[in-house]
Amino acid sequence: MTDMSLRLPTRRFRAVFALGTRHAATLPLPTALGKPNLFGEWDDETELSSLYVGFGTGQVHLDAVGGGGVGGVGEVGGVEHHFHDAAGDDTDTSPWGPGDTAQVVAWATALLTDLQALMPDLIDDVDDAAAWHDAGLDLWVCEVEEPTHLDLVEVDIEGELLTLPWLGAGHVEHDHVDEAPDDVREHPIALLWAADEHRAPDQPIAEAWLAPGTEQTVTRALPGVDWTAVGMPADEVLPWLEGIYLNHHVLPDPAGTILTGVLERLGGIDGID
Repeated sequence: MTDMSLRLPTRRFRAVFALGTRHAATLPLPTALGKPNLFGEWDDETELSSLYVGFGTGQVHLDAVGGGGVGGVGEVGGVEHHFHDAAGDDTDTSPWGPGDTAQVVAWATALLTDLQALMPDLIDDVDDAAAWHDAGLDLWVCEVEEPTHLDLVEVDIEGELLTLPWLGAGHVEHDHVDEAPDDVREHPIALLWAADEHRAPDQPIAEAWLAPGTEQTVTRALPGVDWTAVGMPADEVLPWLEGIYLNHHVLPDPAGTILTGVLERLGGIDGID
């Protein structure tokens, strides 16, 4: 079992961005639904953004749609959306009433449009701000060429678990396991090992995942592994893998936390608890 007392403290981080006009912040959201959880993504290949807006009663997922230019890349032709129910499953109907649905979709569409207009520079700024946090600093400020309105984003970034480097023979990497159904193992990864430090690890020696519907990390050693060759016994590898899994696949990473703070600021909900 991983010792959670070795986890670094949560730190308050401030970042200053030039977000321009925040159209979504001028639109109402149904107060009865509470504050939404937001998650945004950027696709380098299509140069288009996606947005996930979740409430306890359901979610709406939105995608910027290519405008059909040269390959459609980077040109926005509109926004598409679809709904998920409270369990996260696709649904053809909205999980909310008509009035609430209209407000949520209008707000989320404006938010995704604002987000897309800031890309890809915003992602570079977020990564830069996260690097400042990783360096132990608590304030990052964007560069501007002329006087402009700036937005302060304040977030609490959770501390990582202190882990040792790999102390066994050879070297390891971890990768997703695609064939595992979510109702058995959520977000499973495999620990891959190679005896030769100059060769890409390709032998699975252990796995980690979340027990469905929980934040409980489960690990297991795979059969047929020569643990003497690995250089660490299985009962030492599994706690190490659990720490790596928590840091990389469970705890929010600084860049993602900062981007969520930006989305809340763009949407005008950063002051809502």
